[in-house]
Amino acid sequence: MVRSDALENRARILAAAREAFAVDGETSMNQVAQLAGVGAGTLYRNFPTREALVLAVYQDEVQRIIGAVPDLLAAWPPVEALRLWTIELVEAMRRKHGLGDALGTSAHQAVAEQTYGPVVAAITQLFDAGKRDGSIRDDADPADYLQFTGALWRAAPGPHDRAPRMLDLLLDGLSGTR
Repeated sequence: MVRSDALENRARILAAAREAFAVDGETSMNQVAQLAGVGAGTLYRNFPTREALVLAVYQDEVQRIIGAVPDLLAAWPPVEALRLWTIELVEAMRRKHGLGDALGTSAHQAVAEQTYGPVVAAITQLFDAGKRDGSIRDDADPADYLQFTGALWRAAPGPHDRAPRMLDLLLDGLSGTR
C-alpha cells in the first residue's frame, strides 16, 4: 500500500509539472521539483525520466477528462456535455502536442495506444446518452468523432481560433434531426 504522503507528493509533482509545462515545455526536472516543494530524490523516485513525467502528466489529464463524463451528463443535455467535453479534450491534445519535443516517437505511440480505448469509451457514453434522447443520430460513430477532433486541435488557438466554429459544424452533423 502506498503511503498517503507519497500519494500527496506525486499529486503535487503532477500539478506543478502540468502548470510549468503549460507555460514552458522546456521546464527542467529541478524546476518542477522546486515548484512542487519536493526534493530531487522524491521527484526521480516517482518519475525517473523527464519523459516519464511528461507522459504521467498527459495520462493524468486524460483520466481527468474521461472521469468528467458522468458529471457533465448529469449537468447538461448530451450534446452540450459533448461540446464541453470535446473542448477539454482538444485543449489536452494541444498541450500534448506542445510537449512533442519532450516525447520520443515511441512515447507518442505508447500514449496514443493507452488512451485511445478509454477516450473512445468516454465518447461512446456521451453518444449513447444523445442517441437515447434523439439529439445524436443513431449511426454516429465514436471512433470517427475522435478522428475529427484531430482537426480541431490543429486549428490555431488564439483570437482567430477556428476550432469552436468547426466543433459547431461537427455537432450539427451529429444531430439526430436532419
